[in-house]
Amino acid sequence: MDGTVDDLTRLADPGGSHAAVATPSGEPADGGSTRLDDEPVWSSTLHGPWRVAVVVAVAGAVAAGLVLRFWTRSALWLDEALTVDIARLPLHELPAYLRRDGAPPLYYALLHFWMGAFGSGRVAVRALSGVLSVATLPVAWVAARRFGGRSVAWILVAILATAPFAVYYATEARMYALVMFLTACAILAIERALERPRPGNLAAVAVCTGGLLYSQYWALYLVSGLGVWLLFQSWRGRPAWRQPARRLVAAVVVGSLSFLPWVPTFLFQAAHTGTPWAKPPNFGAIVSAVTGFTDNQATLSAAGSSQGRLLALLYFALAGLALFGVARDRWHVDVDIRTRGRARGPAFVVAFTLAAAVTGGILSGSAFSPRYASVVFVPLLLLVAYGCLRLADAKVRAVVVVVMVAAGLAVSVENVWTQRTQAPTVAAVLAVHARPGDVVAFCPDQLGPAVYRLLPSGRYTMLTYPRGIGPAYVDWVDYQQVAERSHPAAFARHLEALAGTSHDVWLVAAPGYQGFGLKCQYLAADLSNAPGYGAHQWVATRPHRFYEPMTLTQFAPGVTPAGASPAGS
Repeated sequence: MDGTVDDLTRLADPGGSHAAVATPSGEPADGGSTRLDDEPVWSSTLHGPWRVAVVVAVAGAVAAGLVLRFWTRSALWLDEALTVDIARLPLHELPAYLRRDGAPPLYYALLHFWMGAFGSGRVAVRALSGVLSVATLPVAWVAARRFGGRSVAWILVAILATAPFAVYYATEARMYALVMFLTACAILAIERALERPRPGNLAAVAVCTGGLLYSQYWALYLVSGLGVWLLFQSWRGRPAWRQPARRLVAAVVVGSLSFLPWVPTFLFQAAHTGTPWAKPPNFGAIVSAVTGFTDNQATLSAAGSSQGRLLALLYFALAGLALFGVARDRWHVDVDIRTRGRARGPAFVVAFTLAAAVTGGILSGSAFSPRYASVVFVPLLLLVAYGCLRLADAKVRAVVVVVMVAAGLAVSVENVWTQRTQAPTVAAVLAVHARPGDVVAFCPDQLGPAVYRLLPSGRYTMLTYPRGIGPAYVDWVDYQQVAERSHPAAFARHLEALAGTSHDVWLVAAPGYQGFGLKCQYLAADLSNAPGYGAHQWVATRPHRFYEPMTLTQFAPGVTPAGASPAGS
């Protein structure tokens, strides 16, 4: 028990086992060695109530973060529902469906086996991400301890356990928790291989490289940045690292070669799927990536929360201190524009990855989203934790960590009640008021998967605009061109023909989707103006309450036009 308390209170001991207490001249006071970057460390420790508070705060924060990783009330939204529908297919069919979806296959294959064991319910499918996110914490601790000592390890665990980005994607059935786990594993494998370039350590680097490439395509930028850094280390780096870095380059190449069988699918996806729902980025997106890490990913406010903005400010400041800061004494930090050696590697890889990704997005016209930057999230937080060591006074350092933990929890807890989709409201109204055989249409088709999974199988005739296919999947191939060439009037006539005189048409719609313009509104108007038809809106869109809002309108002969029912509130 005493050993655990000592470890936790190393939050107040800036170097852990790797540091030496230094005098103002920079010479080690105890005759030991300084840190790897020859930076003197000013030591200040906590005692009494402060010491107890640090232990309680770290333990409580980690516990709260673990609970929040498995707790959200929201139904599955588009991306999650679509992921589940694809993952439940036989494994041999995954490549064909992912070819028109635009994602790599590893997470889908893992989820396929996970659902085989635990089912496809909302809690079950999200639990895979929760387990991966929890597993990331001990891996990150070991990696951070090797990187900067036990104090860095405990700080990283505290802020990673409560980080809004990590908590949110622990509760989403998508690949981003897997990406963070593999990134933490890669950091640890690289550190071990630099110290001991044994075959097992090098194989671990190759496996992590391949796993990342098969999990999320932004890993291409991450692996490129890592390769550039390793090549430099093998040429002009520390003498002790040059030979291991050469072997690491070979390991990264081997891991990258494992991606070759998927390259034809990737090239087709790059040419035909892309990200048709958003505009290409600019270089301001690099800042947006970090600010996106600090708020609820389903937040309904474009400006984000006050706690999220505070957390982003601390991320920027502490990452900057990690790279440029030198503790002069307990109350002063100097700026060294030459940068500090230990932080250069992760800082370079993070910056290179984000800059390359934005450049690639501009050149290819693909979109940017903070979730894609999950490949640099763990390395960035490692820098943030390391930057805390530049605050030599233990009380100041403890206060900063507590503020980050508190801000992270304040944002993360919102994920419990934040509703990602309005699909449950729509499905509930259909269950009560729609008759078997009625026609349910979705405009755009992106609304289909979230509602479809909540409806009884085979009860309704369901199809989506613009392709006229079923709602379980979205075909992203040449998506924007298909949407722009579609004709709402013709689709409306098709819906009326399907409904005939004995069934109603129910339209689930939402405005503002990229590439659709006013076509969903035109479709609703065409249905409403059909001879003898009337319209009744049962659910009104609530964009201020839902990340994925939608409306539900009934079109049928004899229906009296009316406003939204209470179901839309």
